Amino acid sequence: MSINETSQPVIDQSAQMSAGSLSMAWYGLVSAMFFVYVGAALAKAYGTVNAIVGLVLTIIVYGAINRVLATYALRHGLTVARFSRTLLGRSGAILATIIFAATAIYYAVFEGSILAVAFRTQFGGPLTAWYAIIVVYTAPLVAGGIRHWLDKINGWLMPIYWGGLITAVVWAGAKYGFNGAWITHSVPGLSVLQGGPGWLGTFSAYMGVWILMMYTMDFAALGRVKDARFHRNITFGWLFYSLAFGANALIGIFLTYSIPGLQATEGGVAVGLVNLMGLLGLLVVFVSQTRINTANYALGISNLKEFGERTMRIRLPLVVWTAIGAAIIFALMLLPVVKYLLLALSWQGSLVTGWVAIALAHIYLERKGTDSIIHPTQPDSAFAHFKPAGISAWIISAACGIFLIQSHWPWGATLGSIATPVLAFVIYLAVAKLGAPSVERVPAVS
Repeated sequence: MSINETSQPVIDQSAQMSAGSLSMAWYGLVSAMFFVYVGAALAKAYGTVNAIVGLVLTIIVYGAINRVLATYALRHGLTVARFSRTLLGRSGAILATIIFAATAIYYAVFEGSILAVAFRTQFGGPLTAWYAIIVVYTAPLVAGGIRHWLDKINGWLMPIYWGGLITAVVWAGAKYGFNGAWITHSVPGLSVLQGGPGWLGTFSAYMGVWILMMYTMDFAALGRVKDARFHRNITFGWLFYSLAFGANALIGIFLTYSIPGLQATEGGVAVGLVNLMGLLGLLVVFVSQTRINTANYALGISNLKEFGERTMRIRLPLVVWTAIGAAIIFALMLLPVVKYLLLALSWQGSLVTGWVAIALAHIYLERKGTDSIIHPTQPDSAFAHFKPAGISAWIISAACGIFLIQSHWPWGATLGSIATPVLAFVIYLAVAKLGAPSVERVPAVS
């Protein structure tokens, strides 16, 4: 019997992660250097006040959407791969899985490359050797999956990360002086046709990392239903994004305007911290990138495994897929893919935002009793090859989003990012309602 014909095991809630363990594992994502530099970059582009307004809107929207997705994943034990069978059909779900895997692997390549540059800044040596060291030490940390000990790793490292950033702020202020330039920086106002206003441009830029919403589902699927309220409010809600986006961005803005010559890029922030604090700065970067990359590796490899098993219909131990994923990441580090990273991620971002919108549309229709529910433990044969509503919404919205992003119109990237999920949501609702079947109701989590 092929893997596609075997049903998934019934979810054993006793085997799921406790609230504290899952929260600590998830909070590894709070410490990416990306979050530190992107706030500074957007403040430079649009002005600090506009960036902060956009940040507040981003935190509100991220918190609201992820509360919905986390609750749904907790209730059904659904990962992105399993849920996509309902949204897109069993064949369409394979595409969603490989896009998820590719995006997580791309981030692993990028974040690992930044750490390699930081090590070379402090110690010198060939970059290739640092790439190899980073892959070799990271892969074993995730060989057992998210449940293994990511909660302990991230719990131990979190105080070092935040303590290190606070030390950097104090150090930079003491060395170069505290002033208000970081909060008063402004740029001329931009109209929508010019790619503005600034707060909207900031909000749109953060939509490029909606992959975190797919991350949310895969993490939340490991939780227990009885902990749903805790995870909605603490783990996957506004607190997380206030720290990940808000606190990191404010620190990044301050450091950028305080340290002479610091570039508002991820590599620039990492190198700036090393140049400012030496080994202590390197420790902060090491902790930051280790915490975020354990999640990137774990999710990239788990979805690569899912894709491989569903397409090749063979089962391999997770440790083998970990080795395969690590080899892919190292190979990509050696290639000039980082030059094309932002382009690739902008395309993938269109696909990801479309998927998130379709997921929300399905959950909405399910609650209204107008979209079908097939229990996640059912075999692939219980699902259609393709679901017209999901496939049409995904393809059309992604095509429109990529077109606008690649148009090079000043407003293309800003409105393209926003138009993609809106279009996907509307199309899914319209097509799904045309052929709405009866549904089996599932009780909601209180």
